[in-house]
Amino acid sequence: MKDIAEIQTLVKQDMLAVNTLIHKSLHSDVALVNQVGHYIVNSGGKRLRPIIVLLSARAFDYQGTDHINLAAIIEFIHTATLLHDDVVDASELRRGKKTANSVWGNETSVLVGDFLYSRAFQMMVNIKNMHVMEILSNATNIIAEGEVLQLLNCHEPKTSEADYLQVIRSKTAKLFEAAAQLGAVISQQNSQYVQAMSVYGMHLGTAFQIIDDVLDYSAETDEIGKNIGDDLAEGKPTLPLIYALKHGTPSQQQILREAIINGSGEVMADVILAIKSTHAIEYSIQIARDEVKKATDALTILPVSPYNDALYTLAQFSVERRY
Repeated sequence: MKDIAEIQTLVKQDMLAVNTLIHKSLHSDVALVNQVGHYIVNSGGKRLRPIIVLLSARAFDYQGTDHINLAAIIEFIHTATLLHDDVVDASELRRGKKTANSVWGNETSVLVGDFLYSRAFQMMVNIKNMHVMEILSNATNIIAEGEVLQLLNCHEPKTSEADYLQVIRSKTAKLFEAAAQLGAVISQQNSQYVQAMSVYGMHLGTAFQIIDDVLDYSAETDEIGKNIGDDLAEGKPTLPLIYALKHGTPSQQQILREAIINGSGEVMADVILAIKSTHAIEYSIQIARDEVKKATDALTILPVSPYNDALYTLAQFSVERRY
């Protein structure tokens, strides 16, 4: 399997069912909830997390329909976190469109995010599987902790690489981990397979977020669908910045420290120069590749199938993408 398009074709029928369920489950008697919910869900996301649920289930030859429900649930949880993230970060662009908070305001975004969270849990109950409930409830709790940890690290130039990895493993990778696990759980696989999928999802999600942070310093706005330099403007010490701060010249270190403390995008040119001269982008990409290797190594015990191949391809896509 060569690229993300082939993966999307492989799970096309399942994704059509997922999208139908998403739109059905978005319904509310409150018109504004419908409006904002449809706006954010239809805003052009890659649906990677739902795809992971579907691939995981199919890799174990799952024959039921719970994978459709779980894929929709995962997307609702992810969308809720985006709504809340954009409020916390005061973001104006998401996937190339205005964020919900910039269109309707922070209050609406937070409350609709809460609606999506609670709707996801209503849908979970219908599956009637305590192991599924445990995985998803733990994941949402850890994601929230990751958000708080990231907030504590903002404007803090002493943030270490270990601190950064702790944040992204909680904030981003945990939902990837849950998505990968769920396919094995509903297929009633043994603990070895469930653990393998957990490892795959965690390392895939970590690699995905590292590349997201790399793109904030190396891509174009129209490629990644958000303003370049947003992370710096928010005072987020992501991996390229942390590495450059450690390996830059004394003058570069001073510029980077002040940029993180002040959340200043005004020195973006100097920051990018420091990142380039220290090879921080190359270092960060290598760390992401190491994570992908750990992810794909976990797949070696799975049965051979096009779905297993797709899980490998998805991992490679996470580090090769430009958006």
